[in-house]
Amino acid sequence: MIRKHATEQTAIFFSVAKWVVLSSIIGVAIGATVTLFLNILAYSESSRSLLPFDFYYLLPLALILSVWLTKTFAPSAEGHGTEKVISAVHKQDGQIDVSVIPVKTLTTVLTIFAGGSVGKEGPGAQIGAGVASVISKLLKFNKQDRKKLVICGISAGFATVFGTPIAGAIFGVEVLIIGVIMYDVLLPSFIAGFAAFTTAQFLGIEYTYYDLHFFQDVSLDLVLILKVVLAGLFFGFVSDLTITAISHTHSYIKKIKVSSYIKAFVGGLVIVGLTLVFGEQYIGLGLGTISDALNPNPMLSENIHWYTFILKTIFTSLSLGAGGSGGVITPIFYIGATSGNFLGSVISPEHIPLFAALGFVSVVAATTNTPIASTIMAVELFGIDIAHYAALAAVISFLISGHRSIFSSQILAMRKSEMLSVKIGEEVEHINISLEEHEMDKIEKLRRKLHKKNKKK
Repeated sequence: MIRKHATEQTAIFFSVAKWVVLSSIIGVAIGATVTLFLNILAYSESSRSLLPFDFYYLLPLALILSVWLTKTFAPSAEGHGTEKVISAVHKQDGQIDVSVIPVKTLTTVLTIFAGGSVGKEGPGAQIGAGVASVISKLLKFNKQDRKKLVICGISAGFATVFGTPIAGAIFGVEVLIIGVIMYDVLLPSFIAGFAAFTTAQFLGIEYTYYDLHFFQDVSLDLVLILKVVLAGLFFGFVSDLTITAISHTHSYIKKIKVSSYIKAFVGGLVIVGLTLVFGEQYIGLGLGTISDALNPNPMLSENIHWYTFILKTIFTSLSLGAGGSGGVITPIFYIGATSGNFLGSVISPEHIPLFAALGFVSVVAATTNTPIASTIMAVELFGIDIAHYAALAAVISFLISGHRSIFSSQILAMRKSEMLSVKIGEEVEHINISLEEHEMDKIEKLRRKLHKKNKKK
């Protein structure tokens, strides 16, 4: 018995030591690579002022160039990044083409520079996963170890972009399979996330945190809790709208039988036209609007209307559907924060920043099926005071959004309602949902009873 215990502990020790070293190296490499991407992106945005005209007039040409670069050099770099990494983990044992790294960097910079409504976290995750895949190939790791390192790459890329190492680590192990956290990758993901985050800070990346100080204590407020429950329901429906709009727009544009370059050009022209009508706040990253939505000063949120989140959804759907390259989570932050700002102004005017913050994390929780990572992100970005409210809103939103996702390659491992019949183990895009047979029987019995009552009348 003692010998078995010693053998077990020795094996675990060497395994832990192995992954501490490997994930640290991976984290530092990814932190440095993604920092370079972030610096290039920041420089490109600051250089917009050098243009003799409004930067977004370049969007049709930028989308054409983005499509050409992707099709020519790295087809797997298409879209919003994280989706392709999830697919690579599930279908290719984590193998990612090295060309993805420079192509994704360049196409994302082009798209955001010209005003495409996309984010930087998807490319950050895809670049991170690409670096991990390349290193694992150079060191000739087996399939299982390569998959682990690529998952670490997702975590490290996410942590580097947003400055949330714990949420980044959890996101990497939660986003792959709905309803399952991959505990065997938890330690390396944590270490890779911290190493990447620390490296980025060392190299000069500065992060934005929103120290909102909602309350001086965490006393129970039943009225506010009821409002947060209502908010969770609302954010679930907002998330469903977001997923539906982005996926359907992409599918519709894809079915149009013309050249992808014509689609990119026309899509860019449509976005330029919408920008001239509705203003520049809906293009690009939109970080200024997010900050305004979270600010307790009502003067800063004057330009945030009840329809702001709907317009951002439209701009994002068109940008990605027309061939733009970039992430989807930053626009989702925008959609969540502005929808929360609107809801807060209606149901709890004294807590508008709180509901904007809840929307910020809850819509991410529901669209990506990562309620735990989103709750931790709330703590890292907004402080501990929001934790219990964020957890409540994020989980309700996650359930209400249904068995769908912004990442169609996610695998389903749970039912969100015992009343539904859902095949476990399928990718989200392929699942069929119906009521359980006994629930159908109940509905049929109720229908017969109502029919009999109507006859008697």
